[in-house]
Amino acid sequence: MEETSLVILLLVVMESVKENRKVCKWYPVCPMKRFYQQGKLDRFWVENFCWVDNPECVRRKLEEKGIAHPDNMLPDGRIDDTLK
Repeated sequence: MEETSLVILLLVVMESVKENRKVCKWYPVCPMKRFYQQGKLDRFWVENFCWVDNPECVRRKLEEKGIAHPDNMLPDGRIDDTLK
């Protein structure tokens, strides 16, 4: 019974965190979303950049300045040639 209560508590906390996070305004059209949904991009990227509207995202900075950048550029600015 104690293990079940812990699982329920964890689910409640996770849902609360999800509801309170501020997703990047570019996420719906960002290739990072597509790559993540296709299983090509590690969850780390969307959790630490996209789902928290990280101001350090290089993709976001370039987008806001109207500067073109490749779809396979990671949020830290590195190019990942495996993303296609």
